[in-house]
Amino acid sequence: MRALTFDVTVPGFIRARTLGRFSEAATFGPFSNLRLRDDVPSPVLRGPEWVRLRVLACGVCGTDLSNLTYSASPAMEPFGSFPAVPGHEVVAVVEEVGAHVRRLRPGDRVVVDPMISCRVRGWPEDRICLSCREGRHGTCELAGEEGAPLEGHSPLRRGLTIGYHADLPGGWAEEMVAHESQLFPVPEGVSDRAAVLVEPLSIGMHAVLNGGPDDPEADVLVIGSGPIAFATIWALRASGFRGSIVAQTKREGEAELARSLGADEVVKPGVEARQVLVETGAMAYQPIVGEEVFSGGGFPVVFDCVGNQGSLTQALRFTAPRGRIVMLGCAAEIPRLDLTFLWARELELRGFVGYGTERWRGRELHTFEVTLEGLKETELPVEDLVTHTFPLAQYRDALTAAANRARSGAIKVVLEPGS
Repeated sequence: MRALTFDVTVPGFIRARTLGRFSEAATFGPFSNLRLRDDVPSPVLRGPEWVRLRVLACGVCGTDLSNLTYSASPAMEPFGSFPAVPGHEVVAVVEEVGAHVRRLRPGDRVVVDPMISCRVRGWPEDRICLSCREGRHGTCELAGEEGAPLEGHSPLRRGLTIGYHADLPGGWAEEMVAHESQLFPVPEGVSDRAAVLVEPLSIGMHAVLNGGPDDPEADVLVIGSGPIAFATIWALRASGFRGSIVAQTKREGEAELARSLGADEVVKPGVEARQVLVETGAMAYQPIVGEEVFSGGGFPVVFDCVGNQGSLTQALRFTAPRGRIVMLGCAAEIPRLDLTFLWARELELRGFVGYGTERWRGRELHTFEVTLEGLKETELPVEDLVTHTFPLAQYRDALTAAANRARSGAIKVVLEPGS
């Protein structure tokens, strides 16, 4: 089959971290470890509960770009395996089902939970980790270990997520396989363009359902101009949040999108953001050295969907005493981060990853199921998040657009392997 493959190597790291500063040829181009190949073996079912899929579309994630450019934290390296076919935001069609698959049949359209649970690894009930038993497989405690021995197959190699796994190709390919437990049918009326967003939308939904405001009418601040920030705004409204949402974005087109998804007010970083903080009742004070600080007012919940030094510093200063910062940006090593207000304001800092089992309207559902219900029930224009689509052969153009959003105007870039 045709697929993009990526390998993690020391020479690749050196090229990306040196030449990559000057040319994308070292990160996405001919001098990188990313290759479009026509001879990748088609994946086969790994057992009777597995399903083979034909990929319709797959998003390009900021995490993908971080890995391709070797700018991600090395802390997660033990929980992946390479070479791999990237891509974890997938909508696909079922091509073949194993003998024990009951929920799906060929021709069904599905979205894929890319997180790999103990069940997917083949472990029996007495070996399943605590996170997976509690429906929180995004923090699976055996992600750094091989899976269970399988008759006729080698054990799954280590890895937390499809797309960063040597045995489970991701969606930047024509075909892939997944365990039945990872697949969720897409209802009629939900387009492919909306369905390819279910994974990032579910990240926002998982954070909102588990870390959102305790008061459904409180004011919240969402920091970020990327898909996860917009997913969070959408998830707040789709989950029934009635309070005021202030969104911080950089560009006018992003501001319009934030408003269309449910934001009440949109501000730019800097003066506009400062003013909205003052309007919450915050009073400004100037220390002898350093930036001004505030007391009083603030937001009871701030969603940081960026995860860098600037966004986290702002979140710490904009959150009300005893308020909550919800970390959705992939924060890594942050030098010179002043954590004073974490203890001085008794703030709660909570991070979220992926999705899992949620309590929703008196039922236990996977986050993907909650998100799919939200897509059917709301008329919010989530499809507008998909700004660029490319066939697999134009992957370099796709990655360039995704990596240079200020120039391209991209929000979500999508590859369509079948086009």
